[in-house]
Amino acid sequence: MAGPPGAVRTRSSSPGAAALPAPPAAALDGAFLRSPLGGLMGAQAVLGLLVWALIAATTYHLHPAYGWVMFVAIFFWITTVIFFVIYLLQLHLKFYVIPWPLVLVIFNATATVLYITAFVTCSAAVQPTSWRQWDYNRRAAASFFACLVMIAYGASTFFSFRAWKGLGSNAATSQVANHA
Repeated sequence: MAGPPGAVRTRSSSPGAAALPAPPAAALDGAFLRSPLGGLMGAQAVLGLLVWALIAATTYHLHPAYGWVMFVAIFFWITTVIFFVIYLLQLHLKFYVIPWPLVLVIFNATATVLYITAFVTCSAAVQPTSWRQWDYNRRAAASFFACLVMIAYGASTFFSFRAWKGLGSNAATSQVANHA
């Protein structure tokens, strides 16, 4: 059926369905593990776990300062593990709308600043005259590991900032650029 003269024939289809490439299936990314960002995320996860596990093994509930340290340590440990899994499984490629390099810069900078406060709080609250020697040892060790995590987040901030600005390349950001 031709219709009236001068009528335009149209077809309905989903917009952009053929224009977008299919996202890759989730696969382990070995290059990410070998990148500075991947190595630092792994170190942050391990050291962050040590911080909150050591504090949790003490009578931290008797000292309000350790509540802040626990919050920072657990929150950033969980968030780091989530980011680590997202990048390891290349799930960030499926959500290409999110500016992942910028998200990592903001996350790492925030983690660095809050871990500085947690480190200072934890170190200041350690009492060498504690009547429970094992609490002192665990809190002192937690302070040490909080300092290491703080340094690791600072280094991650540096590398993620360079990746965001395009000054350097790492496995995570180069994959986003190749698939975008």
